[in-house]
Amino acid sequence: MQASGTTPFGQRSVTAGLLARIEVARGPAPLPQINKYETLRQVTAARLALGVTDRDLVVLNALVSFHQGAQIDDEPNLVVFPSNRALSERAHGMAESTLRRHLAALVASGLILRQDSPNGKRFASRGIGENAGRAFGFDLRPLLVRAIEIAELAHIAETNVAATRAARQEASLILRDTAKLAEYGLTEHPGAFWEGILEQAADFRRQLRRKLEIDALKTITIGLEKLLTVVKSKLTNTKDMSGNDVHNERHLQNSKTESYDLEPCLEKERKAEPADSNLPLMVIQKACGEIQSYAQGEIHSWADLIRAAQFVRGMMGISQDAWERAQRAMGQGNAAVVLAAMLERISEINNPGGYLRALTNKAEAGAFSPGPMVMALLNKPEGAPVN
Repeated sequence: MQASGTTPFGQRSVTAGLLARIEVARGPAPLPQINKYETLRQVTAARLALGVTDRDLVVLNALVSFHQGAQIDDEPNLVVFPSNRALSERAHGMAESTLRRHLAALVASGLILRQDSPNGKRFASRGIGENAGRAFGFDLRPLLVRAIEIAELAHIAETNVAATRAARQEASLILRDTAKLAEYGLTEHPGAFWEGILEQAADFRRQLRRKLEIDALKTITIGLEKLLTVVKSKLTNTKDMSGNDVHNERHLQNSKTESYDLEPCLEKERKAEPADSNLPLMVIQKACGEIQSYAQGEIHSWADLIRAAQFVRGMMGISQDAWERAQRAMGQGNAAVVLAAMLERISEINNPGGYLRALTNKAEAGAFSPGPMVMALLNKPEGAPVN
């Protein structure tokens, strides 16, 4: 039977897209035949690239089921003409109005082509003598013509799915290691540091609950790897310093005042503006190199430094409220410089949250600038602590 008819029946008009789809469907097929079940599987895998939904594919599967045999060959008889009732039955009872919508979507995607009869009905007529019969319905030839393209799109989609699954698994494993080690650290050495690590891990866990693309998962994995490195380093240092840590911590806690004045500050008469730091960024980077390890890339701007400081804030056990208050009092740039300087001396600071609050109080009184902190770090002899 020979399919016929290029213009649509009824109110549907001819468009450039329709003419292009007809030209493709009637062009040469790159393959002599395809396995219709494998092609349907590939269409399912590539559905996003092809612009169809899972409900569209229910209708496509129903349509293809009316084609006899497992193979679609390059022959004229590729038009199926089921009634709406028969099509609905094979589409799990889909309503006729819904069927029409999904059929239109399949046509628009170029996966099938309409072959409308003069009255819009779907049927096949028998030929007499040399006159070949005609079929009116839905032409499946676009599936054969586009078989190689569909297979390539399916391969790309399946590769991306596999890579995304692997990236999620990698991030989940690193997160598990980080959280378990942090829980161990909190049990052995309770304190704000480990609570901050667990807070960061919980934030990563919330992010991983969402459906993410592979680039977002890779970014999360980089952040988790840095956090895990910090955890392992802290556990190693804690083990090495086990005996002296208890004595030192007790001494610091029994002091009449916290060691907030370990670094010099400006006299109260010199007012520090609560704005971004006036220190050159390259000076900050030279004095406070540790924070580079917690940035997502190279620190090239103040915005990069502020983002890294925000990440380090949670790791150090500093609350979001204390951080926002410091930013208001000092300015975002100055607050980021302070955290970068504190990170250089984290092993000397008993309570990072309290330390930052004390510096914030000074900034609110106009008696603090991070400049002397940075200069003290620059002038520190190699390997010597800052006094």
